[in-house]
Amino acid sequence: MAPAGRHVLLGGGTGFVGSALKQVLLSKNYDVTVISRMPGPRRVTWFDVQSRGIPEGVTAVVNLAGQNILDPLQRWTPGFRQNVWNSRVNTTKTLAEAIVNSKIKPDVFLTVSGVGIYDPRKTDVVYDEKSPIGEPFDFLSKLAIEWEKAACLPADVNVRQAVIRSGVVLGRTGGMIQQLYLQFFFGMGGPISSGCQPLPWIHLKDLCNMFVFAIENPKVNGVLNGVAPQIISNAEFAEAFASVLGRPAMFRVPEFALNLMFSEERAKIMTMGQRVAPARPLELGFQYEYPEIRPALASMSRLFYSKKKPF
Repeated sequence: MAPAGRHVLLGGGTGFVGSALKQVLLSKNYDVTVISRMPGPRRVTWFDVQSRGIPEGVTAVVNLAGQNILDPLQRWTPGFRQNVWNSRVNTTKTLAEAIVNSKIKPDVFLTVSGVGIYDPRKTDVVYDEKSPIGEPFDFLSKLAIEWEKAACLPADVNVRQAVIRSGVVLGRTGGMIQQLYLQFFFGMGGPISSGCQPLPWIHLKDLCNMFVFAIENPKVNGVLNGVAPQIISNAEFAEAFASVLGRPAMFRVPEFALNLMFSEERAKIMTMGQRVAPARPLELGFQYEYPEIRPALASMSRLFYSKKKPF
């Protein structure tokens, strides 16, 4: 049984990041209720949240729900784009409205967003949390802006809020590493396009720890950049990953191939990037376990893994 005042309602708790965060929270004696499409033990449905509000006793609400944008099995159709949008913006709106309408409020509401809110065309800029956000310049920037707007609660609700703008999450159990692992393991890996584009990244464990830090630290509010302190290029990532696997990184992936596979609009996630600094987490005293890319990649270099042990 978790101590009183440690109950987290978690949207997206079965995904790559959400399932890892759930394990971290449970290891720290939190009670965790996952919002799911299907009911079950320690679960509520999105319909339950819409119709009944926030479950009794919840002290923190975290939303990590979101369709995988880079799902290679999904074509970039209007329908898929709408699913990507709804799974982020609409679920966040649902939770915000439930918090507003609940008689007993949680202490904190945390959501995730993306570094895609920052313009990758400004290659000489290092973005931090104080960097101005202009008008949306593509689908992904518009998505990030509306995603963050959906999380905004009225000031009189008196619930602490924070949004973590995540970079590329690196972990063996999903995301970019899972998709690229065999390619690099068999010596077929390499940089994407020129390789010069920045790759804002964060280790899965550090991102989970950042959410726990935000739950537990009453000074955390507003925007936090969920990236590692070390700014790297895509080529530096490829060299480091190949190195920890003892392989070369010779096979460059041409930009046109990714544009054909994913469409140019979402391939930009890989062919372009932003230089992003985590100024706020560092100011607040957050401690990274993996601030540098090579040790981070070494921690996920094993061929065989268990999703029950994501780190």
